[in-house]
Amino acid sequence: MRKEDRKVSPPIQPKQEELLSETTLRPKVLDEFIGQHRIKENLKVFIAAARMRKEPLDHILFCGPPGLGKTTLSTIIANELLVNIKTTTGPVLEKVGDLAAILTNLSDRDILFIDEIHRIPRAVEEVLYPAMEDFTLDIIIGQGPNARTLKLNLPKFTLIGATTRTGLLSSPLRDRFGVIFRLDFYTPQELVQIVHRSSKLLNVKIEEEASLEIAKRSRGTPRIANRLLKRIRDFAQVMGEGIIDLNITKKSLASLDIDNYGLDELDRKFLHILIDKFNGGPVGIEALAAALREDKETLEDVYEPYLLQEGFIERTARGRLATDLAYKHLGKRSPQSLF
Repeated sequence: MRKEDRKVSPPIQPKQEELLSETTLRPKVLDEFIGQHRIKENLKVFIAAARMRKEPLDHILFCGPPGLGKTTLSTIIANELLVNIKTTTGPVLEKVGDLAAILTNLSDRDILFIDEIHRIPRAVEEVLYPAMEDFTLDIIIGQGPNARTLKLNLPKFTLIGATTRTGLLSSPLRDRFGVIFRLDFYTPQELVQIVHRSSKLLNVKIEEEASLEIAKRSRGTPRIANRLLKRIRDFAQVMGEGIIDLNITKKSLASLDIDNYGLDELDRKFLHILIDKFNGGPVGIEALAAALREDKETLEDVYEPYLLQEGFIERTARGRLATDLAYKHLGKRSPQSLF
């Protein structure tokens, strides 16, 4: 099959609009992908070996916070292997029939990408086990004493799963992945390269100091860096001469309420409530979620990883605890400084 004949199906997921807005900025091949060097080098070897053997790539699991490139890498793998990719998410696969319909429409060496794979219902997950190991699908027809099992042979496909919550994956599912990669936050230097690349694709001029400022406030996340770049481009076009310099960047980020650490309003609210309402902790995540009126999973998946990475909070057996850095950043006196 020729590369130009391939079709990549649109993501079947609730965040379609956000992902579609990033499509033009996504790298298409591994050589264009910036960061995650260890993962990238290993993937080059695995992809080359699979192409030499003319076999499907082993099943892959990508772990890590949102916005680090799990979906992008999955699409790149399909491009490098010259195969189709079909994408869906765990919550969409409510019934066994939903998964069966996708699996039976795959071709040999195709890729099935499941985002938020930790949210697949248990009954659907169990159907995945023989599909991943033996490329067979067991379907139960009928009910009660008349029920019988129909075994269908599936094409030899590659399953790529993405999760922000590795701990919620069952051991049987996790163990069936031949390759498990954990994506790390990006360095400011890597984010500068990403901002420069994106600015060229957006046809906007940006100065080096402005790129570094965006990189430092992007929470180590390319998706956030690209989002900030687009918004600062708007400010530059309306309030400036269309060129993104350091001055317009700082003004834009101030208007967007992004501070020097890249923390936004909810991040600071998280820390304020932890310190002011719960005396710095320790406090459970459920209590914090209730106080913030936010979903517990959102706090754990989106906000906590960066706050933990930068040392603003700690996780203890008794709950979340604010650090001295959090007190200092908010201009508050740490209890330890009183003694």
